[in-house]
Amino acid sequence: MSPLARGAVALGQKVGPGIGLALGLSLVTLGVASAQEEPRVLDTAFGEVEIQGQPERVVTLYEGALDTSLTAGVTPLGAVATRAAEDVADYLKDEVPDIQIVGTAGEVNVEAVVGLEPDLILASSRLSEDTYALLSQLAPTVVPATEGFAPEAWKDEARLFGRALGHEGEIDRAIETVEARAAELAATFEAETSQDNAFLIRWMPQGPLVMSTELFTTGLLAAVGLDVQDDQLVPAGRPHSDPLSLEALSRVDGDWLFVATLDANGAEALDQAMQSDAFKRLSVVGNDRVVAVDGQLWTSASGPIAAQAVLDDIEQALEGVVTP
Repeated sequence: MSPLARGAVALGQKVGPGIGLALGLSLVTLGVASAQEEPRVLDTAFGEVEIQGQPERVVTLYEGALDTSLTAGVTPLGAVATRAAEDVADYLKDEVPDIQIVGTAGEVNVEAVVGLEPDLILASSRLSEDTYALLSQLAPTVVPATEGFAPEAWKDEARLFGRALGHEGEIDRAIETVEARAAELAATFEAETSQDNAFLIRWMPQGPLVMSTELFTTGLLAAVGLDVQDDQLVPAGRPHSDPLSLEALSRVDGDWLFVATLDANGAEALDQAMQSDAFKRLSVVGNDRVVAVDGQLWTSASGPIAAQAVLDDIEQALEGVVTP
């Protein structure tokens, strides 16, 4: 029995069971409420941030934060647009049809954020200190202390946002579900793909960019058993290479080639390149192992919902190589 409960029993013995029980229940209720109101102290890129209760007016300034919030069952009031678009990424658009756009991944519209009167702001690790100084005057602002790129970094960021939202348990379970599914896919396709390598590229109007092996999606490709490579074309600390020429495409000619486009311009450039002899000569093309994917999802997003969507794409691609 807790000290609070023992006190309630003793009080009941002194003043009578009815009154004692009522007062005891009140004390227990107050004790639970006090425990719930203890602030959560989060370690962030700009020091400790205290958050009380479960925020109700959330603004996300990072695609991974929007994804995590929706995973936790919290619908933010505002978010930034995904790359090369004026709205959130397509894979989340139906979940937040009325969300207000408050900038882009590279530039926050602080006035728009002010107008939403947030009680919590979830931001990217790349938020500048000057912008943080402004936003943190409006509401607790959570910036992950993520440095560089790492395939598992999205999990730490999601857990931090989950704690900030007061929904850490939901996020832990969502991450565990992703990990379990990736392991299951790795086991399912081990016989067919255990020796296969893979490249992820994003096709832009100026040419293809080879994506780093240290990203969210390349980490998921590795988790299902593919050997993800970049042919040392991506400098350390960068998310992708410089644009490749068509003549250099042989450097990404492996067992699998996942090709992402962000917008119509990139898609048009890819269509033109696919008609070239340089593209047609690739062995991965001849083996029908080129997989077109959504660039908003594969080269910009992160979070538990995005992870499941990427695993959907991977599973669909790999199912075609399973021997009946």
